[in-house]
Amino acid sequence: MKTGKIFVTGATGYIGGSVAVQLLKNGYTITGLARKEADLPRLEALGITPILGDINAVKVITEQAQAADAIINAASADNPFVVSTILDAIAGSGKTLIHTSGSSIAGDKAAGAHGPRIRYEEIPEEPRLEKAARVAIDSTVIKAAEKNIRSIVICPAMIYGAGLGLHKDSIQVPLLAQTARQYNAGVFVGVGANVWSNVHIEDLAQLYLLALQKAPAGAFYFAENGEAALFDIVSAISRQLGYDGKTQGLSIDEAIALWGAEAAHFGLGSNSYVSAAKARQELGWQPNARDILKHIS
Repeated sequence: MKTGKIFVTGATGYIGGSVAVQLLKNGYTITGLARKEADLPRLEALGITPILGDINAVKVITEQAQAADAIINAASADNPFVVSTILDAIAGSGKTLIHTSGSSIAGDKAAGAHGPRIRYEEIPEEPRLEKAARVAIDSTVIKAAEKNIRSIVICPAMIYGAGLGLHKDSIQVPLLAQTARQYNAGVFVGVGANVWSNVHIEDLAQLYLLALQKAPAGAFYFAENGEAALFDIVSAISRQLGYDGKTQGLSIDEAIALWGAEAAHFGLGSNSYVSAAKARQELGWQPNARDILKHIS
C-alpha cells in the first residue's frame, strides 16, 4: 500500500517512533498510541495523531485497528495480548499487520563465548525455551495470513543510531555505554567473543516502509546489515568515552546481577547471527550503514 492511515503502537518508543516518522515523510497518515498524557502534544508536534491508551486496553486497540488501513505493532515483541486483540479486530479484513520481533530468537546462551556461525534466515524451528513464547507470537502472526490478514513480521538485529521520533536511544549500545561509565571501562560477558548482527535505525525504518508497500501476506524478515563481536563494541565505547580502550569481563552470574537474566544471557552474552537476504531480494531493501564500530567512534 502506497498511502493510507496507519495505527502504530509504541509510537513514543525507539522503533515505533522512527517508523512513524519515516512513514509520515512518505505521505502516510499516522495515529500513534501513547501511555502518558504528557506525550500526546509531543506526538502531535511530529504530525502524529495521538491516542491515549495502553497496549492491553482491548477497546482502544480494537477501535484503532479497525479504523486504520494498516497496523504496526512496535510496542512489545513479547506481549501476546495486544497481538491477539489486533488479530481478532481485523480478522477477515485483508488489512495489514506488521509485528515487530527481535533477533534474540536466534540467540544462544554462550555467556560471551564465540558460538557456531549458524546464520538464520527464517524463524528458528526449535528456539531455546526462553524464546519459545516470542517465536509462538511471531508464528501466530504469520499464520494469520490464513485468516485474510496481510500479516508480516520484521525481526531486527542489534539496532544502533539516533531514533527519528521522540525516543532517541536503542537498548544494547546505550546500556553498554551506561555500564562503561560505572566501571570506567568497556564491560562484556565472559571473553566478549560473542557476535551479533546489527542494523542502523534509519535503515530499519526504511524496511518497514518497503514491507508496508510490497511484502506478501505471511512474510518474515530479519533486519541486519553487518555484525560485530561484543568485545569490539565495548572497546569502541571505552575509547569513545575516554577510557583508552580499557575493558573488563564479567562472569555470567555477575552480568545477571548487573543487568538481569534476559539482558545478560540474550541481549549481551549471546551470539545472534541472522541474514536479511530475503528482505533484500523480495523487497529491494538497500541498507546504507554498515559499520557499528565507526558509528560508536
